Amino acid sequence: MNLRCLIVGMGVQGTKRRRVAGTDCVGTVDPVAADATWRDVAEVPDDAYDAALLCVPEAPKADLALRLVARGKHVLVEKPFWAADVASLDRIETEARRTRAVVYTAYNHRFEPGFVALREALANGRLGRPYHCRLFYGNGTARLVRDSAWRDTGAGVLPDLGSHLLDTLRFWFGDIADDFRVVVASRHENRAPDRVQLAGGGAPTFDLDMSLLSWRNHFTCDLFAEHGSAHLESLCKWGESRLTVRSRVLPAGRPVEEIRSWPEGDPTWAAEYAYFRDLCMRRVPADLSGDRWLLSTLGRLAAQVA
Repeated sequence: MNLRCLIVGMGVQGTKRRRVAGTDCVGTVDPVAADATWRDVAEVPDDAYDAALLCVPEAPKADLALRLVARGKHVLVEKPFWAADVASLDRIETEARRTRAVVYTAYNHRFEPGFVALREALANGRLGRPYHCRLFYGNGTARLVRDSAWRDTGAGVLPDLGSHLLDTLRFWFGDIADDFRVVVASRHENRAPDRVQLAGGGAPTFDLDMSLLSWRNHFTCDLFAEHGSAHLESLCKWGESRLTVRSRVLPAGRPVEEIRSWPEGDPTWAAEYAYFRDLCMRRVPADLSGDRWLLSTLGRLAAQVA
């Protein structure tokens, strides 16, 4: 069964979403893109679509989502799900539950095979009690961001890459405390911060480093725990992704290593869209608790950065 969907916003993300949606896509919405089917969501007949994929800047996301779910339309929102306040997300969730519309915020890294494997290693107890987790996420887009009218503003790299890192921690560890603090907020080439470092957590503790100044895109995770450690390198979209799990030798010694790798090629977009389609077919009730946590956390940290 097809899920008739609109792609709203035809920038980089929207173009990817349209390609993955394939024949499910019944049209596109963009105020300026020459080949867009419509200029505004209000122009689209209600009986023409079932869902909308919102690939738009932060400011209009909440209003668009509320308008759509009030009409019973399922919504995928590109991360982060930004809103004026937590109460705005509450209204969207309440309305979506009334109309049985699905609301899903897209964090495609949850579908990285290395991320899934590391989560399983934590869940099955192989690593034991986690002590400390260190994440680095860097790309080389400082100049592209600086040349954008809307991206080089506010907290800069924090909501863009920081939202991925904070969501990843929740994916791996479940509910975590909102006690992160800004350690570094640098403006090397951009008006808004192009490198931010956060620290937080109690058990485990966390260090998060995000940068627009890593000229070769890279991701790393180093997780240290009671029975061993896990080390993740790269994302599939940038080349081979590799997870090394080390089993501790007592009282001391070189650990036993197990290495798994996944070849270049990004599987996450198709996997995430299939997941969203399944949610829509089953009409899973909206739950924006994670978005409320991220909005509150990022808002507080953005104020520190500013």
